[in-house]
Amino acid sequence: MPKAWSDKRERQFEHIKDSEKEQGASSRRAEEIAARTVNKHRAQSGEAHTASGTSVRDMSPQRRGGLRSGTNRPKGPTRDQLYNEAKKCNIEGRSKMTKGQLARALGRV
Repeated sequence: MPKAWSDKRERQFEHIKDSEKEQGASSRRAEEIAARTVNKHRAQSGEAHTASGTSVRDMSPQRRGGLRSGTNRPKGPTRDQLYNEAKKCNIEGRSKMTKGQLARALGRV
């Protein structure tokens, strides 16, 4: 974590990183997502010395959620994220289910 981050931002980073790991992201990917999210918050709140225009004007990371810009595929959680949620709910046959089947089994469709 960069030295410029406050204690609040460090806690936020750890929370987001842990959340991403629970959703099935690798450690490296979880850290990347957490760092980008924290830096975007810093830019939007004026804590960063420099910030891109898109970081400042774009919607917040929480509001954006599972949206993926620039793709034509369905939006929302990945198959791995749905699988991990199904595992927590003890849904049988989850390993052979497709993304759509997992979503239906979890009541998301």
